[in-house]
Amino acid sequence: MAKQPHLLVESGDLADVALVPGDPGRVDRIAGHCEDATTVATNREYKVVNATYEGRDLTVCSTGIGAPSAAIAAEELHAVGVETLIRVGTTGALQRGIEIGDMVVATGAAKDEGTTKRYESATVPAVPDYEVLSALVDAARDNEERAAEQAANGASGGAASRVHVGPVATDDAFYAETDEYVAAWEEEGLLAVEMEAAALFTLARRKGIAAGAICTVDGNLVEGTQKGETDEEELPAKAKNNVDRAIRISLDAVTRL
Repeated sequence: MAKQPHLLVESGDLADVALVPGDPGRVDRIAGHCEDATTVATNREYKVVNATYEGRDLTVCSTGIGAPSAAIAAEELHAVGVETLIRVGTTGALQRGIEIGDMVVATGAAKDEGTTKRYESATVPAVPDYEVLSALVDAARDNEERAAEQAANGASGGAASRVHVGPVATDDAFYAETDEYVAAWEEEGLLAVEMEAAALFTLARRKGIAAGAICTVDGNLVEGTQKGETDEEELPAKAKNNVDRAIRISLDAVTRL
């Protein structure tokens, strides 16, 4: 098989499970928690690295921003033999009380984007694989309990982040998320909004592979805190710190699969 045109990889190049952050810079951050990290390819918004975590081979591949580029990554990863995709991203909360730095594990994604509609009806649900979802929830809760114990014992780095499990919205118009959209999502009980999960869940189901998603909250749209408002860099400090926690959770989930 020829190399895939965007990821520049071919069959046999990658592991069977891939962590898929949006940001190419986060690929190196994830790889930094692993051993034997080797860059396989870099092209446009896609960076692909192979690594090992606690003896488990895995791949890390950025998807870029939004459902269209995430769908390209999912198509090409599947084409070369990847069987599981786990999104490790950031998200904006849609319910009061969900704080910056909290974790959201998605049980489904509203298809408020255009990419999946080219594949199937909007009425077909975009949901994660049950085993991947369960592994993420179990790993997140174990991590939360460990952090709480460390905090109780006065250990540094022990501040726990709450884990929220439920449905999210996937939207592909970041600057068109009006007050009306946010109010509707809040009323519908959606926990957060991000830009890739629905495409990954949809493509995985259609291709017969597994997918899941865990995201760190970087702002709360209902409460009026936006990404970047509390820090000169893109992510607020608490969210930036807890991206590492989400990475560790996703890596721990990989070892359970």
